[in-house]
Amino acid sequence: MKKLYITLLSIALFAPAISHAQCAGERYFNYVFPASPVLTSNITYGSNLSLTGATQSLELDIYEPNGDTASLRPLVLVAHGGSFLVGSKTGSDVVPICNALAKLGYVAASIEYRLGMNGLPFPGPDSSDATEAVMRGVHDGRAAVRFFRKNAATGGNTYKIDTTNIFFAGVSAGGFIALQMAYLDEVTEIPSFIDMVGQPGLTGGIEGNSGNPGYSSEVKAIINICGALGDTAWMKPGDEPLISFHGTNDQTVPFGSAVITLSGLYPLLQVDGSFSVNAKAVEAGIPTCFEIYEGQGHVPSSAPYFDTTMVKIRTFLNHFVCNTPLNCNYNGSIVNAVGAGMEEIQNKLFSIYPNPSSENITIQLNQNTNGPVNITVFNSIGQEVISVAQMMSGKQVFNVRDLPKGIYHVLVNDAKNSDTLTFIKQ
Repeated sequence: MKKLYITLLSIALFAPAISHAQCAGERYFNYVFPASPVLTSNITYGSNLSLTGATQSLELDIYEPNGDTASLRPLVLVAHGGSFLVGSKTGSDVVPICNALAKLGYVAASIEYRLGMNGLPFPGPDSSDATEAVMRGVHDGRAAVRFFRKNAATGGNTYKIDTTNIFFAGVSAGGFIALQMAYLDEVTEIPSFIDMVGQPGLTGGIEGNSGNPGYSSEVKAIINICGALGDTAWMKPGDEPLISFHGTNDQTVPFGSAVITLSGLYPLLQVDGSFSVNAKAVEAGIPTCFEIYEGQGHVPSSAPYFDTTMVKIRTFLNHFVCNTPLNCNYNGSIVNAVGAGMEEIQNKLFSIYPNPSSENITIQLNQNTNGPVNITVFNSIGQEVISVAQMMSGKQVFNVRDLPKGIYHVLVNDAKNSDTLTFIKQ
């Protein structure tokens, strides 16, 4: 993990007490600022050379809680999807997330980043072209983080950001940016097959040259929605915590580890999807939560999935901002009022024991399940190894003796909810 620069030391010593004081109420847990957020659009945070070699100005939109009087607030930067070819900071994949975060009490910033990929339309992009496109986005994401730290240090902290609580979220291609920002953090990890010198806008090593040099691009944790990482070998103990969301039937970005294909036409390179990233995080001891969209494709957009995503994000961020226990299994609702009662639905459908195990595991169902349940067990690269449909109640024993040693994920879903736990085969 990268270290915060000494210039931020005074803020780092001072800010956490403010955030924790705000946690005394329902801030960060319910929509305590239900009015439409205060939106400031098209703020320039940097610039760099585009794919064509032209200088491109980089802008972001800021969403602030309406009526907020706090002196410092946590920040979540959000990057849109679009396969690094299309998409916008005002897209429908990111604006609802930014609005929801601001209503919870966060400042949210939707960023644009450089788009485009060599090789299109002919002869088609290859692994170098695709990875270079990702690196441009990563450089821009890092510059956006540095913009807020620079503004806090020298610009009067216009947006009242608690620079010790900066997070980065991304959807699809934006999820790629978030994951690479967190785990591709050493020069030796930059793939040797890409040109970081001759290609436009790729100089500057890990940090890049998109603006605001001299400030840290470190984030406290990341939110990955249907993204992927170039190589989970980059993930090490002590790296940034994460929460991931991914559909098991995603045909755009692999759920596990596989070759990603652009538009169904151009095979690009092998990547590690959210399932593999989560498994590596568990192995490395990195705090991680993983919400599986069972049977869903790429970035489900219907209301139930968005609501679940925001509840999980809310609870995940609350752990870091308010020092609450990390609870990946919480599934309740976010109340759109100050002081309203919280509906808490503990969605822990089942338990696993013994864990670890070399012979058998027992899956014990919660008596409050909504009818019959389905059980699916995945290995560390997202392959289904056990499947049981329509289990009604009680418990069931599974023989895992013949499974290879490693980390496995068990998904249980009933008519209304789903829950995921991990076990280790010794």
